Amino acid sequence: MGLLDGKIALVTGVANRWSIATGIARELHRHGASIILTYQGERVQGEVEKLAAELGGHAYPCDVSSDASLAGLAARIEKDHGRLTTLVHSIAFVNKEDLEGKVYTTSRAGFALAADISAFSLIALTNALVDALADGSSIIALTYFGSTTIVPNYNVAGIVKAALEAIVRYLSFDLGERGIRVNAISAGPISTASSRQVRDFKKMLDKVAAAAPLRRNVTPEDVGHTAVYLASDLSLAVTSDIHFVDAGYHAMGMYPEPAPAG
Repeated sequence: MGLLDGKIALVTGVANRWSIATGIARELHRHGASIILTYQGERVQGEVEKLAAELGGHAYPCDVSSDASLAGLAARIEKDHGRLTTLVHSIAFVNKEDLEGKVYTTSRAGFALAADISAFSLIALTNALVDALADGSSIIALTYFGSTTIVPNYNVAGIVKAALEAIVRYLSFDLGERGIRVNAISAGPISTASSRQVRDFKKMLDKVAAAAPLRRNVTPEDVGHTAVYLASDLSLAVTSDIHFVDAGYHAMGMYPEPAPAG
């Protein structure tokens, strides 16, 4: 028996086989969950449909900035699947120019776009799918250390991740009477198509691997393992929380000097 046998998980944010969302979907499936994926636009449609077929699941279009698209997704899920037991929000977008320079140069339009796609989309998804979520379901969002600490070149992305974490807490209160848990996973830096838009990202990976207590970076599969726990009945009393999957890096204050060569 798998931990997630009989559960139906909707995983958003898959872009390609290296995505964090892909690692989560694979692990949820490995533990028995039926998988539904979403894609935004024709550019990633083929890759997402290929993964869905591999996992024996389904893939549907969804643009989280469109209420009509979200309503269409909800209708498809209700028609084809009935009730969901897991919703994974792994969606974020920031204009590249807003990941560089000074935060105070962020444009009004750039901030609004980042906040809409990276944070408000969790509210919009929940609102669209609330009737499709079974009582006792689990909602999981993906966040990052830059929400509460200064990470150079992360800029407005960190600010909207802070908003996302606040949304997690407020949704957990609103949905708690139905036994629906809402949590976030704060993953360490992982080399994905979106993360590589952050300047000096390779240096970030090297620093984390050198300074983290476990002396390594994390993988999408590592994040997927924690998602399995949060999606399973093992976490029935866990909500409103941020779970770090970053090899312990978030706990470090001062970093040790690198060991001398030789």
